[in-house]
Amino acid sequence: MNQIKTFFKKYENSPTYLLIIGLIAALFFSATFLINRAISLDGGHWYWSASLRFLFTIIFISIGFIFFKGFSYFKLVMNEYIKNFKFWSIAGSIGFGFFYSLICYASYYSPAWIIATTFQFTILASLFVLSFFGKKLSKKIWAITLMIFIGVTLVNISHFNINNLELLLLGFLPVLIAAFSFPIGNQMVWEEKERRKNNNEDISIIKNSFVKIFLLTLGSLPLWIVLFFITDSQIPSKEQYINVALITIFSGIIATSLFLYARSLCNTPHKLVLVDSTQSGDVFFSLLGELILLNVALPNTIGIFGIIITVVGLLFLIRLK
Repeated sequence: MNQIKTFFKKYENSPTYLLIIGLIAALFFSATFLINRAISLDGGHWYWSASLRFLFTIIFISIGFIFFKGFSYFKLVMNEYIKNFKFWSIAGSIGFGFFYSLICYASYYSPAWIIATTFQFTILASLFVLSFFGKKLSKKIWAITLMIFIGVTLVNISHFNINNLELLLLGFLPVLIAAFSFPIGNQMVWEEKERRKNNNEDISIIKNSFVKIFLLTLGSLPLWIVLFFITDSQIPSKEQYINVALITIFSGIIATSLFLYARSLCNTPHKLVLVDSTQSGDVFFSLLGELILLNVALPNTIGIFGIIITVVGLLFLIRLK
């Protein structure tokens, strides 16, 4: 076990290592788009698709903390939440609540690949968010990130159907807002960790990726309570419970913990951009999933060209100093 830890410790600051972790996270994130689309086609309400995922996350991680870390550790995590209730409520509502509720809402109007592609606005959104938080980014980073964005846009254009313009719009605007919400919430947590480190405060609790997921999930609870009273949602079916539980495991726990773990290793704005850019993998994994499960058509020449541009852009980000 110590040899494995030493091996990962050796490479954890490498851009290539961060890229691999980010892409693995993107693979599991893609399950969100695919399963949510299946739920919507089956008539399940978007509110339950969103809120149940976070309820399951709280249950699963709580059991994990108590079983693997002990009840005393679980109490420390809860004390962190209570002590900084305002911060976690704001960060959780924005980064998890707004983000995921809008993703689930959009799944009722657009296929998984459209939502996954539109969500790639988060690549550019991340640059604006980092700039807002005072991070200086070189013109090369902006240019390469724009290149990646153009690549995923071409993938979107390759499947664009003018006859479904209204449905595309209903799927587009909510995801556009979600694309900004996700990096804002994540960056708030990163900034809080850095603030405590600079003030010589204990950061052992919030360094843990599962703890961050748990605290952000708890922080989103006020939003789910409000949405419950303003939405007309019926009781979810047994199938929806099962599907949301799968999303919780694949995306809510595995993917999010890997993504936050990769971000926690970043010590430069460039590496933060690299990790955020790996979310472009959602598009390709979602397309692959729909090709296998839903028999959608293969990407045309424009789509293939977009994939090549995106991959080349990610390789440029790896080599950028």
